[in-house]
Amino acid sequence: VQLQASGGGLVQAGGSLRLSCAASGRALRSYGMGWFRQAPGKEREFVAATNWSGTMAYYAESVKGRFTISRDNAKNTVALRMNSLKPEDTAVYYCAAAPNYSGSSPGGYRYFGQGTLVTVSS
Repeated sequence: VQLQASGGGLVQAGGSLRLSCAASGRALRSYGMGWFRQAPGKEREFVAATNWSGTMAYYAESVKGRFTISRDNAKNTVALRMNSLKPEDTAVYYCAAAPNYSGSSPGGYRYFGQGTLVTVSS
């Protein structure tokens, strides 16, 4: 599975961005999908995840109520809608895929895409 994330950019605090992750090489319908982020000098951290069907979603406390993860298995894509962005959301965001896993541990994911940079200015 190859994952390609896009949609990052520079946005002011309070603004919104929508990240997208396109998969190729294999259909995602049996995979849990997640988003992680890594800020400079910090560990990679969990942001959000969804199960294979998109019926369940999980969020880090820091983004709950502001971010929404969704997926379209017909299009082999997963998205992360980010609202009310804060400067502390600044990071490189990565999408990830795992067969039969949709948890918060990066070690549970088999595939990671290249990141897309999100910068939130104050």
